Amino acid sequence: MKIRKCVGCGAKLQSTDELKEGYVEDSYIDTAVICKRCFRLKHYNEYKITTRNNNEYSKILSDINNSNDLVLYVVDIFNLNYDMDMIFKYIKKNILLVITKADILPKSVKEYKIKEYFNNDSFKDTIYISSNKNYKLDKLYKMILDYKLSNNVYVVGKTNAGKSTLINQMIKNYSKIDTSITTSPLPSTTLDTIKIKLNDNITLIDTPGLIDETDIINYLDIKEIKKITPKKEIKPKTFQINGETSIIVEPYLRVDTDCNNSFTFYMSNDLVVRKNSFKNENLKSLKKHIINVSVNEDIVVNGLLWIKVIKACEVVIYTLDDVLVYTRNSII
Repeated sequence: MKIRKCVGCGAKLQSTDELKEGYVEDSYIDTAVICKRCFRLKHYNEYKITTRNNNEYSKILSDINNSNDLVLYVVDIFNLNYDMDMIFKYIKKNILLVITKADILPKSVKEYKIKEYFNNDSFKDTIYISSNKNYKLDKLYKMILDYKLSNNVYVVGKTNAGKSTLINQMIKNYSKIDTSITTSPLPSTTLDTIKIKLNDNITLIDTPGLIDETDIINYLDIKEIKKITPKKEIKPKTFQINGETSIIVEPYLRVDTDCNNSFTFYMSNDLVVRKNSFKNENLKSLKKHIINVSVNEDIVVNGLLWIKVIKACEVVIYTLDDVLVYTRNSII
């Protein structure tokens, strides 16, 4: 019997165990194209938690490396991997870097600066796109045709990077098929590989997202994830710091500093950031990080926001347990 997969998440369809992935009620097992989990997510916004780890995906990525297939490495401009080389642990060749969500950065940010920031000889090429705005997808499609060595094109990247949104837009643009894969801001929406034959030239293969356990979205519910995820062009918020100052992004973050400096917050417009008394105890029960920032560096709270800092200083950050806080060269 041919194994059938859910076109939404890639799980193998089955009707024997409702608690397992790919479940479909027995009366629909011969005709269903999506599993009950995807149906409930698409139509009722109900999310069933599925435990995943990167060990489950390592074989998929190793198999890609053993082929000559082109790889689209999808990276969210707002939520960059702190280790951009993580993909090279699995895949060594034929990679296009696709930076998504170009529509959420301020229009004053120059595109060539973003591409320069990610300049890496290990990538065949780099492109900066917006799937939601259909920005530069024609150029991406041409690049795929130019660089591919077979019809198979894998789409890989961190969970919630925008892989499924990109694939659905490419289906709309370059295919006559009537299907879409499940999208959600929650991690582990795609559970297994999903093949989509766009046309006679390209078959896209969606893969489960690489899980970053230090990303804040792993510790929030769907309502909170939607709140912290930018949906349109972000409006940076700048604070001039003169002496002891506490800045609060409640309930996720506290930033303390006693230097004279300028801090600019890049985050979802739905989040509220405000100055507070340095002596208050708000959010001090969260995990403490002492960060030494150099000139023109960003402080990144993984999955939540980044802060552009002008001068070198020491900053104390309080945020949720297990969420990574780190510095990088300023992206803007």
